Amino acid sequence: MDDVTEAIRVLKKGGIVIFPTDTAFGIGCRIDDEEAVKRLFRIRKRPENKAVPVLVSSLHMAQKYVQEIQQDVVEKLIKPYWPGALTIVLASRNDRVPELVRGGTDTVGVRVPDHLTALALINGVGVPLLGTSANFAGEATPYAFEDLDEELVKQVDYVVPGVCHVKQASTVIDCTKKPWKILRPGYLDVRLKIED
Repeated sequence: MDDVTEAIRVLKKGGIVIFPTDTAFGIGCRIDDEEAVKRLFRIRKRPENKAVPVLVSSLHMAQKYVQEIQQDVVEKLIKPYWPGALTIVLASRNDRVPELVRGGTDTVGVRVPDHLTALALINGVGVPLLGTSANFAGEATPYAFEDLDEELVKQVDYVVPGVCHVKQASTVIDCTKKPWKILRPGYLDVRLKIED
């Protein structure tokens, strides 16, 4: 059985998996398993008030977990930059996105990764995956398989090897208010699009 098939099996059962994305190695679980989400936070030692990004395989999947997406967000950000290294913060559907994922807020950061392995996992499980970086909170982001912390690897249920092509964090942009605001500069420079 190949790594992706096994990882999908583990994720479907509520397991925690480390996997490559276009930007960095991520650590994730299915969004709709609150016990898995809690365990992920414990493993990463992440503060519970810090939201985590969510990886989806398409705009269609994203729309099931967020409030209505404004047309200008679709035209200026989603169409040109998804799949890719752009995380867009949108108003969440709180009935579908666990409070822990949202960091206690009413927003959620979503992204379509430009990576065949990550997309295969999301499509195989059928729901979004948490897509935070595979490191302990405050530690260095792993951009290569060799960068993964052995202690973290021991605590998860499966690790999918692979290569991250971008090797830089995604740009995070908050589209819940106007003007949009870049919360974290990253791989993509979207300022030009915002200022159009």
